[in-house]
Amino acid sequence: MNALPSAASFGAALQAAREAAGSQDYPAGALYIVATPIGNRADITLRALHVLQLVDAIACEDTRHTQQLLRALGLERGAAQLIAVHQHNESSAAQGVIERLQRGERIAYVSDAGTPGVSDPGARLVDAVREAGLRVLPLPGASSVTTLVSAAGLRADGPQSSAFVFAGFAPAKSGERDAFVQALAAEARAVVLLEAPHRIEALAQSLAAAGARRLTIGRELTKQFEEIATVPAQDFAAWLAASAQRRRGEFALVLHPLPAAAGADDGGMDAQAQRVLRLLLAELPTKSAVRLAAEISGASRNALYALALQWRAQDEGAQEPEDA
Repeated sequence: MNALPSAASFGAALQAAREAAGSQDYPAGALYIVATPIGNRADITLRALHVLQLVDAIACEDTRHTQQLLRALGLERGAAQLIAVHQHNESSAAQGVIERLQRGERIAYVSDAGTPGVSDPGARLVDAVREAGLRVLPLPGASSVTTLVSAAGLRADGPQSSAFVFAGFAPAKSGERDAFVQALAAEARAVVLLEAPHRIEALAQSLAAAGARRLTIGRELTKQFEEIATVPAQDFAAWLAASAQRRRGEFALVLHPLPAAAGADDGGMDAQAQRVLRLLLAELPTKSAVRLAAEISGASRNALYALALQWRAQDEGAQEPEDA
């Protein structure tokens, strides 16, 4: 991918933004949620450029980062026009934003990259502004989640193929992370995760529990050294270890859906494998029963685990007393 565009490159874009988006209505006293590029600055939208020029102030996750982005886009904003609203002060800072909106100001909110409120700050601010009876106007744009899903090739071979679950970042502690991944392995739908470079190797070790289930890796999406690859989840750690470069940068991951035949539906698995699993579950903890059932029957451990969880949930539900 080519080098990032410079501020001078955006002169024509700023003029185009005014021409394309300037005639639209931008009500006063409203909060504008603006998605910003996740890597390549050219991914900024024309409407985002126009709004960032128009608003009275910009609330942002990191004022220094946002100031650098604005200058790169050919926009100049004084420090007084930038409001710090991040994960540590979001609830308290929201009140100041609300007071300015009530005075009729237009304020944009941006996170460091991508769409605010999606694993980034912004959700508390939006909720507080809405609770105050003020308008929130979203401007769609870059997101690592949808970017990687669009390139993952989630095949239309089952009822879960087009659906996905956004799980965000895995827990930092190893025990919690392993339990988190075990739950993901039982999810029939595709699962999207995000991870930072300093924790990616630990996550890769945990994801080995997903076995042969396909995993699409997005590293440094839209940036110069972007890399997208699909491997069995159990091979992710080896993929990382193959090159030191692969352990650098921000990651988005898509754990593909369970194959249709391996879903949790009783009819999607060999009857003998189901029978073995039932017998073992009656005597053993779920993980032990699944491991032995997979060894005995040859069925997918992930599929057996998903089916075992479904049966456990059904059994627990059946034991609950009915309402009088």
